[in-house]
Amino acid sequence: MRKITSLAPGRTCLFGDHQDYLGLPVIACAINRDIQLTAEENQTNTFVLNMIDINEIRVIDIHATFEKLEPRDYFASSLRVLRRHGCIPTVGYNITITGDIPINSGTSSSSALLMAWIQFLITAFGVDDEVTPEFIAKIGYASEVLEHGEPGGMMDHFSIGVGNIVYINTKDPFSYKIIGTNLKGLITGVSGVPKETIGLIGELKGNALMAIDIVKQNFPNFDLNTSEIRDIDRYRNCLPDRLIPFFEAALKNYHYTKEALKEFEKPVLDLRKIGELMNQHHEVLRDLLKITVPRIDDMINAALRAGAYGAKIVGSGGGGSIVVIADPEKENFVIDAILKAGALEAYSVSVDPGVRIIENIEI
Repeated sequence: MRKITSLAPGRTCLFGDHQDYLGLPVIACAINRDIQLTAEENQTNTFVLNMIDINEIRVIDIHATFEKLEPRDYFASSLRVLRRHGCIPTVGYNITITGDIPINSGTSSSSALLMAWIQFLITAFGVDDEVTPEFIAKIGYASEVLEHGEPGGMMDHFSIGVGNIVYINTKDPFSYKIIGTNLKGLITGVSGVPKETIGLIGELKGNALMAIDIVKQNFPNFDLNTSEIRDIDRYRNCLPDRLIPFFEAALKNYHYTKEALKEFEKPVLDLRKIGELMNQHHEVLRDLLKITVPRIDDMINAALRAGAYGAKIVGSGGGGSIVVIADPEKENFVIDAILKAGALEAYSVSVDPGVRIIENIEI
């Protein structure tokens, strides 16, 4: 009888929200809030999934092939993807799932659960491929985005799968590099306002792609990946007023991400400079893409008034959470300010090394 415990962290996006679906880079990091999946072999041909935090039990036949997928059923889609890679379940497990990542808050609780599940399945049943953090991340992306035809990008799966602070180049050919393992003064604030993911991403992505397409029709040599922030004025005249903010947001966010990468590549991090870039990035998300809500704005303003270097909304928007960089000496002061501004939760976080097996024993 085998017992396997798999752990997957949440993640926060430091730079590059609403960029990965445009093929632009992202800087994200795994954070030490996690989903833990503990599996004990049973004598049935079923996975019995006990999701304690949401008080739900699900039973899956280990031989199920899931010809048809229910929306957002990532347990099923990942089983389907892994079968194609030679991961064939042969025995059932009783599985207990717990976590301390706030649900629907923009810190990737659903992707963390998926990645912990994939790591468990690969450990329990093997796979035909070499198992690397990149392979696990790609299986996560295929399971959550490609199989379901959803509009998201690869940021969640690579930041959780590879861990640390990671620069993710999402354009073809895709690549990533770890640019840090530690970031002091990092704080997460959870608004308690549920975020609106699928519809919002689909709409913003559609508008951004439409704007880029119109620019390309007028300027055939335009390439988003080599664009500069000073190019905005040159191209905006060919766009209808409605689409200008989406084009401007794409170029500005890309610029701030490139500037932030330069900072992260320096031997000593200048938290104040990274914070300033984070504030500029947030202004674009708030004023051009309009993805914030009043409580998020209040939390960010409170953090900055309390002395934080920088703060921004995380993820798709419409609610969710914020990420803050503060002087490590002032962390508690900033956390108190965020809570007083109406946050459901606020706490210090540290950079996490990524999805992993923490127990694999015979019992």
